Amino acid sequence: MPQTPPFTGMFGSNGYNKNLFQTKEEGCGGLYYHDNTLVSGSLDALINHLVPTLDYYPDRTYIFTFLLSSRLFIHPYELMSKVCHLCVEHQRLSDPQADKMRTRKIAPKILQLLTEWTDTFAYDFRDERMMRSLKELTHRLASGDELYRKAVQQMTQALIRKLTVLSQYEEALGKISATAAERLTVLKAKPQAVQRDLLATCSDPFTVAQQLTHIELERLSYIGPEEFVQAFVQKDPLDNDKSCYSDHKKASNLEAYVEWFNRLSYLVATEICMPVKKKHRARVMEFFIDVARECFNIGNFNSLMAIISGMNMSPVSRLKKTWSKVKTAKFDILEHQMDPSSNFYNYRTALRGATQRSITANSSREKIVIPFFSLFIKDIYFLNEGCANRLQSGHVNFKKFWELAKQVSDFMTWKKVECPFEKDRKVLQYLLTAPVFTEDALYVASYESEGPENTMEKDRWKSLRSTLLSRV
Repeated sequence: MPQTPPFTGMFGSNGYNKNLFQTKEEGCGGLYYHDNTLVSGSLDALINHLVPTLDYYPDRTYIFTFLLSSRLFIHPYELMSKVCHLCVEHQRLSDPQADKMRTRKIAPKILQLLTEWTDTFAYDFRDERMMRSLKELTHRLASGDELYRKAVQQMTQALIRKLTVLSQYEEALGKISATAAERLTVLKAKPQAVQRDLLATCSDPFTVAQQLTHIELERLSYIGPEEFVQAFVQKDPLDNDKSCYSDHKKASNLEAYVEWFNRLSYLVATEICMPVKKKHRARVMEFFIDVARECFNIGNFNSLMAIISGMNMSPVSRLKKTWSKVKTAKFDILEHQMDPSSNFYNYRTALRGATQRSITANSSREKIVIPFFSLFIKDIYFLNEGCANRLQSGHVNFKKFWELAKQVSDFMTWKKVECPFEKDRKVLQYLLTAPVFTEDALYVASYESEGPENTMEKDRWKSLRSTLLSRV
């Protein structure tokens, strides 16, 4: 079976590549083009356009874009069922008298489509209804031909491997969360029992930045492209049946990644607020500034922003005496890079530079691009909100989905990069499971480090202390 090539260069700079699509001779009714680019169509016509024939195979950009966006209009298992029906009926695969030569010509194309689907949108197949349709169609293709039987076997095994690894990852995340929760309970009851800090575990900012990059790339790699769209599924008023999404969380890996960003921010704030001595707190601040700078150099913008967010939390920013001991010039430069003004202009410029570097890179290290993820999701959200899914005619607004697929395909390229740095198990374990204070606990630690400055802060401190002590 031909391998699915990487997503790099699938789309033109305007979000969809002109001149890629040739209208099919048959069944092209209901599809509308502008400058030779598909811009809209009825759902049925778009589904027809996905299905190969003897003399036609859909372009890969179309396959990716349609499989990504179609879930806004039709559940994946329903789409798979329709695709199977079209393949079986139109190509006469159900007819035992059908020309074997015809079957041999169409079978590789159908297998290639299924391979692209199972490879790129593997998580769709966690639904048993998807697997049933897949087995039914591949059984028809494989019966009577050893070559196709092997190809089907390879595709199915690859899919099962992916889904098994995903289940193992989700199980591991659960264990990590449980360990972190246990350690936080111990921290509340016996603060001195776990009073180790990151600097005691690793004092090298380069190593910490590299281990953060390990975590980021691993978590990115498990996010399915469809997760960016699943959140908008309920937007289509014509779609009433939500049952197929109740079995699994729609965007669980995406949510786990956002939670990681929050954890890192709170870990940074906890590490700064925990030390009793001002000199130690200042040293921790300077350490995280160095870690953040190395993250920027690597192209790890998500960890960079999480560190900046942690250092800008109120319990940290109010520690004026501690900040006075810190050389903040490097921090000011990093804050400038991630400045939200002009729609994060500076960051977007840096991201473009990192993306360009990754395209021409010779080493894995230069290929790393880890975007500031919350902003990436926000961009996709606004693209979805800013354009209608359907035109007034009721047709699918495919021009919108070229742009959506362009953004998601960038992510597909970034998430496939192998982390080139050596793993440090001790540091990884600490970053993932070290206890992290809640916002209230951070304020208490902050007030105990540098006392309240006014009546309002004094009242808040008393209130928080009594609340937290009553919980222990």
